[in-house]
Amino acid sequence: MSPLTALRAAEESGSGSFWEDAYPIIPHPGELIFGIVAFVILYAVVARKVVPRLEVLFAERAAAIEGGMQKAEDAQREAANALEQLRSQLAESRQEAARTREEARAQGAAIIAEMREQAQAEAARITAGAHQQIEAERQQALVQLRSEVGRLSIDLASRIVGESLEDEARQRRVVERFLDDLEGAEPSAAEPAGAARQGRDA
Repeated sequence: MSPLTALRAAEESGSGSFWEDAYPIIPHPGELIFGIVAFVILYAVVARKVVPRLEVLFAERAAAIEGGMQKAEDAQREAANALEQLRSQLAESRQEAARTREEARAQGAAIIAEMREQAQAEAARITAGAHQQIEAERQQALVQLRSEVGRLSIDLASRIVGESLEDEARQRRVVERFLDDLEGAEPSAAEPAGAARQGRDA
């Protein structure tokens, strides 16, 4: 006989010995009612107190996780932007360094050209000064030579003529005539020498 059938038979007969002979797994009606009431109370407490708190904690945790992910994405985006800016700054620095090198090269070439021009100008100045000095020395030597040749020519003419040439005008005429004759004789003496040199070269 099943426990349910036995329970119905005991209720119909009105005997109180059913619960004494029943299986231990069959709950007593009072215990069953108490368990149901306790379960309902526990369910209400959990539904009103524990579940909202758990939902709040879950929402906070989900928001924290989403916020962390968002922060990580923002940090990654900022890092990518910083890397891009760094690359652009590096490219600009390279371009600036190239421009600086070109400017330094151009300035160096300009300085070298300016120094070359200054050196050429200084060399030309020194050469002109040397030419002037040589010309001045030549003129001085020519004056000294004229004086010396005039003195010698006067002495020689005095000895040849046998008279004194103390008159300044006479001395000047004699010297000028002698120097003119000497200067006229120099080209004629140079021409045979040149011809003889050309003959030797031929």
